[in-house]
Amino acid sequence: MRIVLFCENKYAIDILKPIQNEADKEGGNDVLWYIHKSKIPTFPYADSVKWTNSMQEVYDFSPEAIFVPGNIVPYYLPGVKVQVFHGYAAEKKDHWVIRRYFDTYFTQGPYFTKNFKRLSEKYGDFEVLETGWPKQDWITEHRNDFENDKQELLKKYGRKKIVLYAPTFSPKLTSLPFMKEALTKLVKDEDVLVMMKFHPLTDQKWCDEYRALAEATEGMVYVDDFNITKYTLMADVMISDTSSAIYEFLLLDKPVITLRAISKDIFWKNIQEPEELASAYKTIFTDKDVNSLRRWVIDNYDPYLDGNVCHRMLEGVRDYIRRHGVPRKRKLNLWRKYTSIKTFGNVKRK
Repeated sequence: MRIVLFCENKYAIDILKPIQNEADKEGGNDVLWYIHKSKIPTFPYADSVKWTNSMQEVYDFSPEAIFVPGNIVPYYLPGVKVQVFHGYAAEKKDHWVIRRYFDTYFTQGPYFTKNFKRLSEKYGDFEVLETGWPKQDWITEHRNDFENDKQELLKKYGRKKIVLYAPTFSPKLTSLPFMKEALTKLVKDEDVLVMMKFHPLTDQKWCDEYRALAEATEGMVYVDDFNITKYTLMADVMISDTSSAIYEFLLLDKPVITLRAISKDIFWKNIQEPEELASAYKTIFTDKDVNSLRRWVIDNYDPYLDGNVCHRMLEGVRDYIRRHGVPRKRKLNLWRKYTSIKTFGNVKRK
């Protein structure tokens, strides 16, 4: 099967890499990565996989399947266009917007499946298959890989637990303007190492301010790294606001504290003022209600932590092709076509 792994943004790379791994494991698949040059100037797997910046090359490759963890994929590309999502942030309205670019949605768990099946019945031009989220295959395989790194850090700084501060970048939602004093107090009063890992789109002003804070504060580390997953695996607690990274952390069965999260449904400890952080931390490991809510998320948002998500995805595409054949393109209105071409350019079509 000819497969395109479609990366418009950096975060897509780690989501899609497990599909490459599964395709290689199966054998008989030809995989091409599309890397959107303006947003991804460097590709970490450039020397080990087949990839391109050229949409014309993607078109000429004539894919049978295109996996997309974003909102748009060129309608004129052949292949089953599969939405695999960039996270679990169901509270964000655009998570449920149907833009008509996709032939099928591969959902993470029962909560998402129920809602997208309802939307599928409404629109009538896409299918829904529950598979789990591809990034979880990598997490399952590597869950204990960083334990030695964690213990070395704790020993180096003389601390007992790691707290990961991972705020969103959105100016309207981020906790960055409010958390410096609360985090400093937490480090001072509790036996914790605070690691700060910010979204790639975070305003440089905040990156500079928190990097300076970490350099001046014993027990704080500013992480200037692309991949957050390593640090979610190492951390014992996450502090955030309204970020999709929260759900990845909850699925590891670990506690989360947020400041003024806007989510309609809160499955963690949410505080309204930074001064509440210290008391929230003291109770977070023993709060039975919060633990029960976290269990609900695991069961309903993504229970597929078995390492076989990408296998189900490849099988799901093959089944779609058996029933429908390989689509040559998607039928869209003029506005959607224009948006697609404006974002990714046009191609010479056969």
